[in-house]
Amino acid sequence: MARATDVEKENLQYDDGLGLEVDDDTAHQISHDPWYQVGFVLTTGVNSAYVLGYSGSIMVPLGWVAGTTGLVLAAAISLYANALLARLHEVGGKRHIRYRDLAGHIYGRKMYALTWALQYVNLFMINTGYIILAGQALKAIYVLYTDDHVLKLPYCIAIAGIVCAMFAFGIPHLSALRIWLGVSTILSLIYIIIAFVLSIRDGVNSPVRDYNIPGSNNSKIFNTIGAVASLVFAYNTGMLPEIQATVKPPVIKNMEKALWFQFTIGGLPLYAVTFMGYWAYGSVTSTYLLNSVKGPVWVKTMANIAAFLQTVIALHIFASPMYEYLDTHYGPGKGNAFSFQNLGFRVMVRGGYLTINTLVAALLPFLGDFMSLTGALSTFPLTFVLANHMYLVVKKNKLSPLQKAWHWLNVVGFSCLAATAAAAALRLIVVDSKTYHLFADL
Repeated sequence: MARATDVEKENLQYDDGLGLEVDDDTAHQISHDPWYQVGFVLTTGVNSAYVLGYSGSIMVPLGWVAGTTGLVLAAAISLYANALLARLHEVGGKRHIRYRDLAGHIYGRKMYALTWALQYVNLFMINTGYIILAGQALKAIYVLYTDDHVLKLPYCIAIAGIVCAMFAFGIPHLSALRIWLGVSTILSLIYIIIAFVLSIRDGVNSPVRDYNIPGSNNSKIFNTIGAVASLVFAYNTGMLPEIQATVKPPVIKNMEKALWFQFTIGGLPLYAVTFMGYWAYGSVTSTYLLNSVKGPVWVKTMANIAAFLQTVIALHIFASPMYEYLDTHYGPGKGNAFSFQNLGFRVMVRGGYLTINTLVAALLPFLGDFMSLTGALSTFPLTFVLANHMYLVVKKNKLSPLQKAWHWLNVVGFSCLAATAAAAALRLIVVDSKTYHLFADL
């Protein structure tokens, strides 16, 4: 196991009441939030506007039996893997407040770099997906009132990117979200309840739906694999240590409380809108459910506005590890977060980062494909492969042969699944790129 360098030791402080060293080399706030605030952070991610796509991206390719079973199994497996990772937050007498720090402590410098690269790809693609979602919500509002096609999706994505950047300038770090987490919860309930109620009404009034899985035999195989990647994407952040860094001691016990909250109460809205959307529209369900529902224009407008605003808040959560890295290594210092220097730095650096996100989102606005590729390339490795292998390395002297075999089965199985899912997702992007041109107005 790699030992802390002298430089690392100089950047350590002690966590009051625990005697644990904490990496103090961060410009953001740590060890400050109660478990329920962290639970709402996790739930904000789970019930983001992405849930409006699961009826079309998960249930349509899998059908009732596989889709329902998959959602429940994915939740159970994700809870287990995240709990393993949470228990590794305190290793070697030190709290590891970043995923890459934990991997570097266990494996060494090379794995530190690889983990950071995987996490960066994961969070970049999630953020790109959020900007696509926000753009879709704006476009959906526009087409409710006119069909002149003047305001195209790439323009809506650009507007969404600007709004996300303005929000990022005003929120210095993850703990500063506080009241915005409550706002996010209200916004989530607005679009989920509206989508749920309108789906019920449409389902009752519509003829018999077709629940057959669409496509040729080959496309069904690839779409199924892509849907499996979307299943794990639905529940996992790829940044659990960074979120756990904000929680008050005892950090493992409190994080486990937050995880149970996420995977029980927090998951109910996801199930409700996903199943109801598929029930109402069957195999023709849109990958953005609000495009399928019928109802009063003002109600659909309210739902899309709520989805747009919630997406802006949720993006900030998944961008926070990148912001923390940039603020810590290149920022002017820890002074007042709203001093001219600090605010100006956020405008330049976060603005630049989100500009790249927005450009990619407008270039390839294929939301379902992004969900599948993100799940394959980074969510599988970070949440399932690495979590199980790190647990094996750290706890190897305390595990029975059967337990070791179980963790190795997870490592090998999820590695194979990640490779297969990545190939399927890339195929989907290639196919969609042939069907739609770059900067497509979907």
